[in-house]
Amino acid sequence: MSTVLLVEDELLVRELASEDLAEAGFEVTCAGNGDDALAYLNEGRQFELLFTDIRMPGTVDGWQLAEQARDFCPGIKVIYATGVGDAGDRLANHERYVRKPYNLADLRRVLADLGFAT
Repeated sequence: MSTVLLVEDELLVRELASEDLAEAGFEVTCAGNGDDALAYLNEGRQFELLFTDIRMPGTVDGWQLAEQARDFCPGIKVIYATGVGDAGDRLANHERYVRKPYNLADLRRVLADLGFAT
């Protein structure tokens, strides 16, 4: 089972995304902001996927979180979620994004693009 660190500050969105990711076969760890997510990474927890909101409260945004997550989990794949603007021009290799509001079909499409069987 693949592991995902889900980072979303809106509780309802986080709960729905967690259910969708679990349904897609992931073991899900949730964080409400980038600082909480970094705490999990500092504990030595390993993840294959980071699914993060871009704009959220705390000292790090989604872009900064992904950059730091790569130090802890080399090869981690990233999905960014955004309701504002277009994130496509900032994506690196092994990164995708979904526009909020997204649905399960959108999520499964980007997971498949990243090589995860859904």
